Amino acid sequence: MAVFDTYVAELDRGDGDVPPEARLVGVAASSSRRLHALVDEARPALGPPRALRDDHADAAAAFRIDGLCASGAHNAAWDRVDFADRYREHLASDPDARSALDSLCATLNAGADVVIVGPERSGELRSHRTVLREVLAERTDDMRPDAGDDRVDDVSDSSDAVDDRGDAVGAHDDDSG
Repeated sequence: MAVFDTYVAELDRGDGDVPPEARLVGVAASSSRRLHALVDEARPALGPPRALRDDHADAAAAFRIDGLCASGAHNAAWDRVDFADRYREHLASDPDARSALDSLCATLNAGADVVIVGPERSGELRSHRTVLREVLAERTDDMRPDAGDDRVDDVSDSSDAVDDRGDAVGAHDDDSG
């Protein structure tokens, strides 16, 4: 069992190194038709909550006004709004998120590989998918310790990063990763 990470455009192109038997799970708060068409199931409850996404977008916009590039603004905003801790709190306190998390843990504990799929490549950007992978690893039995290094998502230059609508990552950041 392992958790992998990829994004819509990579799956759409067939570029990802996704294990063939892995369960593809969309984890965007607002899923597009493209995402639904590419995954086995969509779990919007595992996306960041609206208030957190809005706070992040506002902070990122302020950092962009101050002259930071899109990826720098995204990551600085992540820290400013305490994104990781607030997202972990969402996973722990929201009944729908807890249920979706329990279901993924059961799938992993049964020995299956899972690929969590988001709307955009994270690359240099911090992503809720990374936090979700950490939480899954903490909650599952005997998870392969190297699974976190088996990212399907590549970490090359994110200047060409686009979301599932084909827009540049910094153009709109509705799901914060």
